[in-house]
Amino acid sequence: MRRESSTVVVLVGEVTEGLLAELGRSANVSVARAPAPGAGQPEAEQPAAARQGWEAGAQALREAARRQSAYVLVPEDPLAEMAAAWRAMWDVAGGPGGAARFEQCAVQVLAAWRAKQFDLPDYYLVVAAAPDEAGQDLYLGPLRAARPRRAVLAGIAGRPGQAARVLDTLRSLEHGPWWPPLDELIDAARRFYAGGLAESQRAPG
Repeated sequence: MRRESSTVVVLVGEVTEGLLAELGRSANVSVARAPAPGAGQPEAEQPAAARQGWEAGAQALREAARRQSAYVLVPEDPLAEMAAAWRAMWDVAGGPGGAARFEQCAVQVLAAWRAKQFDLPDYYLVVAAAPDEAGQDLYLGPLRAARPRRAVLAGIAGRPGQAARVLDTLRSLEHGPWWPPLDELIDAARRFYAGGLAESQRAPG
């Protein structure tokens, strides 16, 4: 469990650079990003291999832990690749390989989490692409079912006043139990129907 003084919030969904810039100008709010691959290293020493899917989010969360703002917003998430695979798993047009891709991502993410490369943020705020898509992703589906106060819808993309709605959501965040272990969350995601309502699904205790 995190114990830093700042509240670390990962923003996921339809998050634009313009929205991040506007939020970063707000009092008591900062935005933490992962460094570019190889940043700060001589060109000859830069890694040849691309980062794994969880690494950018893990690096951004480590940067967030060094900030002193009341709220630190992180637009990169170590679960992002796994979340995309989870959603694709329910897409019939994607073929039968979706479940295998989700399991591959889950193995990598879980290994990194167990190696203490990252911990989950205090909250996830989701900017949904459309009203009918809210609840049909990893965050507003199985994660919200597990901890309703820690995975929150922060509005629909493209509507005026999006930054103000995100800030209002930050100010109204409620305390609640910390996340279950990540392996329990992943197991719950395997059994969660993507079209179901979060409140109707079983979740880890």
